[in-house]
Amino acid sequence: MSVIDPEALLQRLLVRCVKSDASDLHLSAGLVPYLRLEGILEPQVDDPPVSAETVERIARVLAAASRREPPARIGSLDGALTAPDGTRFRYSVFRRQNEFAISLRRLEDRFRSLAELGMPESLYGLCDLPDGLVVVAGPTGAGKSTTLATLVDRINRTRRCHLVTIEDPIEYLHRPLQSLVNQRQVGTDTESFYEALVAAMRQDPDVILVGEIRDLPTIRTAITAAETGHLVLTTVHAGDCVGAIERLISVFPADEQIGMRRQLAMVLKAIVTQHLIVADGPADRPPTDADGVVARRPRVVTSEVLMSNPAVANLIAVGKSSQIYSTMEAGGSLGMQTLEQDLARLLDAGRISESTAMTLSRNPNVMRERSGRLRQSRVGGSRMQGGRA
Repeated sequence: MSVIDPEALLQRLLVRCVKSDASDLHLSAGLVPYLRLEGILEPQVDDPPVSAETVERIARVLAAASRREPPARIGSLDGALTAPDGTRFRYSVFRRQNEFAISLRRLEDRFRSLAELGMPESLYGLCDLPDGLVVVAGPTGAGKSTTLATLVDRINRTRRCHLVTIEDPIEYLHRPLQSLVNQRQVGTDTESFYEALVAAMRQDPDVILVGEIRDLPTIRTAITAAETGHLVLTTVHAGDCVGAIERLISVFPADEQIGMRRQLAMVLKAIVTQHLIVADGPADRPPTDADGVVARRPRVVTSEVLMSNPAVANLIAVGKSSQIYSTMEAGGSLGMQTLEQDLARLLDAGRISESTAMTLSRNPNVMRERSGRLRQSRVGGSRMQGGRA
């Protein structure tokens, strides 16, 4: 029986992932490889199952590339690697039922513009802020890191500043352009997000990117950094802008939350929440090939944007976050938009179906009303053009 070269197998699967335009590759002991294609996880039934020994050997290849050891008995290991064709992948090695499993996420091969990502171009204004806290929120796999990479690339191209990133792992490589960029990886360059963030305060940074803030010391230090004249960019797992605020505050003990609300209200500049959904509307109807096989539908980003102003800061400080939505509804001129407004836009453009919009919306009635207004405005504009003709 021939011995499988784990590095060669890994490279072959990574090449297939790129050629298939898959977003993720999954390897589990005793199972065939899985690829995620347009959001759907599909087993590669033409491949043989990958043995537990081979998965472990691939895990050791990945760990060695990151100059680390794979989990010995329990735990997981995160990192990133560059394939021979230059494509970057983020990976997570973890144990399940005392055997290794591996998930690899394909990263963008270039920095895309906000327009290409489907995000409002007004967000570029955040790159010019001298200080404060900017949060990108959303569920896992929503593209938060990609959006942050786009903003960091914009800063790198337009500002003469020192930009320090703290990531786990480093996903996008930023070559210094206008900015001096220093990227640090948790686990190899630093012990933790918190340790690196504290150290960054002594490294003369203008902009600090923290890959994720999830624990109390890191959140506290990030807010302090934003208070002391630094622009801090970070991510948090939350479904909407108000949820992100409450997620940050809820980490603190009850007796500290009032004071932290006031601090957060002073430093917060913006929260951007995004979701990646299947474009199942008529405008993205997939073609059918000669064999009658329907192509997979693409995915589209829907976003919610909260820009801080005195009214928003006051509502955060006094704990009336639920009232922020009405401010967002009326804040279009400041670049704000609610999830319902953006879902209505995608529905009106034919990018998503009504059922998808209704499922994701917090308030389906508001979303339906917004969609109706857009439809009326579009029909009215068409009639006016026809009358002039």
